[in-house]
Amino acid sequence: MEGEDAVKRLLGGMITFAFISMLAVSVPPPAQELSGTITLSGAWALYPMAVKWGEEFRKLHPKVRVDVQAGGAGKGIADALAGVVDLGMVSREIHPIEVEKGAFAIAVVKDGVVPTISAKNPLLDRILSSGLKKEAFIAVWITETAKTWGDALGTADKTALHVYTRSDACGAAETWAAFLEKRQEDLKGIGVYGDPGLAEAVRRDTLGIGFNNINYAYDAKTLKPLPGIMILPIDLDGSGKIEPAESVYQDRDAITAAIAQGVYPSPPARDLYLVSKGRPQAPLQVEFLRWVLGEGQKFVAETGYIGLSPEKLADGRRKIEGR
Repeated sequence: MEGEDAVKRLLGGMITFAFISMLAVSVPPPAQELSGTITLSGAWALYPMAVKWGEEFRKLHPKVRVDVQAGGAGKGIADALAGVVDLGMVSREIHPIEVEKGAFAIAVVKDGVVPTISAKNPLLDRILSSGLKKEAFIAVWITETAKTWGDALGTADKTALHVYTRSDACGAAETWAAFLEKRQEDLKGIGVYGDPGLAEAVRRDTLGIGFNNINYAYDAKTLKPLPGIMILPIDLDGSGKIEPAESVYQDRDAITAAIAQGVYPSPPARDLYLVSKGRPQAPLQVEFLRWVLGEGQKFVAETGYIGLSPEKLADGRRKIEGR
C-alpha cells in the first residue's frame, strides 16, 4: 500500500506539473511596455494640439516622454530632415524638394489662418460690417497700394494702416500668402517672430493689421477672440458687406465649424502635418502616429482644431504601415 501511495503521489505531481506547464505556454507574456522619448518641433499652429496629444499619450504609457517645441514650420521640416527631432510639425503643404530629401508627411488635423486687428481700432464698426475683399488684402500685403484704412476699405478715410507679418519661416504666413496667390517672401510689413508675438503686436497697435492661426487669435477658455484682438472678416462674395453666412468669427466654435463645412476657404484653411525623414521605423514613433490618427482624434475638437475625414485618416494609417 505504501508503494502504491508513493506512485499515486508521483503521478499526481507529474500531472500537476504538466498542467501548469500547459498554462504557461498557452498564456502569452504581457506586451512590452513602451518607453523612451518622442521629440517634436515646428509649427506654432500645431503646437497646442501636439502638447495635448503628448499629455494624453503619456497617460497610457507613463514611461514615455513627449518633448514638444514650437518654432515655426520651417524649423520643423528642417529639424526632421536633419534628424534633430523624430517628428516635425508643419502647417503648410510639403514642397517637392523636401519630399526629394526624404520628407514623409502624415496629415493629422486641420485649422486655419485669420486676419486680425486691434479691438481699439477707431474704424472698428465699419471694418466689421464691411470686411475686406481679397483684392484689398492683396493691396495691403503684396502691392502695398493700400497705405491707409480708407484705401483698404474703399473710402476717403486717411487713417494710417500699419501692416504686420511673420519674420520666421512659418506655415501661417505661407498659407496666408497662398490665399493671396503668393509666397511668404512676397508678404510686406513689419516682421514679428511667432504667433504669440504677432498677436501681441496687433493688440498693441490700434491701427495694425496682421494674421494668426486660430488658436492664437481665440482664447482657449472663453473661445472668444483674445482680449484686445478682433478677427477681420473676409468679404468672400465681394458684396462690400459681411452677409450672415460670412459672419463666422464670433467664437472659435463658429470658425472651426465654418472650416469643417467648407464655408471658410482653403487656403487660408489647411491641413497640418507631422513629418519624419523617411517612413518611421521605431516602434515608439509608429505607435504614437497610429494613436494620433485613431484614439487621439477625440481630443481634436476640444483643442480647437478640425478633424480630418475618415478616408484621409485611413490613408495616413496605410502610409505608416507602408501600404
